[in-house]
Amino acid sequence: MRALRSLIFLTGQIASALLFTPVALCCVALPSLPRARVIAGWARFNIWSLKHLCGITCEVTGAEHLPDRPAVLISNHQSAWETIYFQLVFPPQSYILKVQLLWIPVFGWGLAANRPVAINRARKVRALEQLLKKGAARLGEGRWLVVFPEGTRRPPGDPGRFQMGGALVAVKTGAPVVPVAHNAGLFWPKKAFLKRPGVIRMHIGEVIESEGQNPREVNARVERRIKEALRELPQ
Repeated sequence: MRALRSLIFLTGQIASALLFTPVALCCVALPSLPRARVIAGWARFNIWSLKHLCGITCEVTGAEHLPDRPAVLISNHQSAWETIYFQLVFPPQSYILKVQLLWIPVFGWGLAANRPVAINRARKVRALEQLLKKGAARLGEGRWLVVFPEGTRRPPGDPGRFQMGGALVAVKTGAPVVPVAHNAGLFWPKKAFLKRPGVIRMHIGEVIESEGQNPREVNARVERRIKEALRELPQ
């Protein structure tokens, strides 16, 4: 039964992406923030499906820490879940992602409509320049910038080393940093077809101010906060 439910969810996820992509493309003429709210309808449908088909829900703590201005959201990365659920919890966002994802027919077009910061990781110096320039531009539009500093999805209980990109953008722009920790990989593991029912726990940490700070120190504080929070969550 779990396999059947997971299959129905996956089918719905693909079908809804095909349906929402034309909607996203039609919204290109809208201002950035209203466009993001329309596109978030896809995330809303998928989180609803995940709950009713696969029995996966989420409990969020620390929402009172959210600032009232655009921020750099830095999170651990375990699953595809966070890229969907974050759209429903936080203000309109731009994700840092590999430019190759935008080349995927249909799916990539929908991603492009949501103003990501697409970088070519093979060209490290150029990628950093793009990150700083485009990241600052997205924050200036009123969007939050979402960064997964581990660079790839990691299994629960095995967080990776945090890269500096998010801290560099935050310090350059003076934007606050919001650390986020979750255990989504327990229920929707990397590249896994089967979903495990249960409650994902996500914690939003206290804001870390970046203005006038050293990027390495900001990055170290974020990494420490997230890894401490992860130790408090089931892994």
